[in-house]
Amino acid sequence: MKDLNDILPKIPGMRWGALINSAPTSAKLKQLNKLLPHDGKWHTVLESPGVVDVDGVSIRRKTRQSMT
Repeated sequence: MKDLNDILPKIPGMRWGALINSAPTSAKLKQLNKLLPHDGKWHTVLESPGVVDVDGVSIRRKTRQSMT
């Protein structure tokens, strides 16, 4: 399987790029700006109700109530 960065185009001045399985909102983009490194590479972001997979790494969503 080819790497995503080999297939997708390089865009001058791009901080990062992401293939997302749902429509991005401004709140999601702010979170991704904090989460993804500004290295000019493409990343995959797959969202499901309880988990977000970023480049194959699962991040569970938790509420403040469940963490206390």
